[in-house]
Amino acid sequence: MAYSEYLADRVRPRLKGKAELEEKKMMGGLIFMANGKMCLGIMFDKKSEEDKLMVRVGKLNYEELLNKPGSRPMDFTGKPLRGFLFVGPDGFDAEDDLDFWVAKALEFNRLLNA
Repeated sequence: MAYSEYLADRVRPRLKGKAELEEKKMMGGLIFMANGKMCLGIMFDKKSEEDKLMVRVGKLNYEELLNKPGSRPMDFTGKPLRGFLFVGPDGFDAEDDLDFWVAKALEFNRLLNA
């Protein structure tokens, strides 16, 4: 599977106890489902040869979050999917930065389940 177990091991404890969690291998990576909804994913970008996060943040703060280091639109098909971001390693290598993205994904997930 094309994702980093090391990164998955960094994400899991940040999600533990925050929602009903399920992990699914899909889209060439590992997707974390929170309360039955896609929340966060881990993938390996073959072009850049780097790990990346897929973060579901919704449309409300989407433009603002695009300005964060390492953040770019999620574009599997060449057309960006608003509300989802890819974040490169420069945006999550530091523990505080990974905390930030996991928190943003969980924040949006709570809105979906309200």
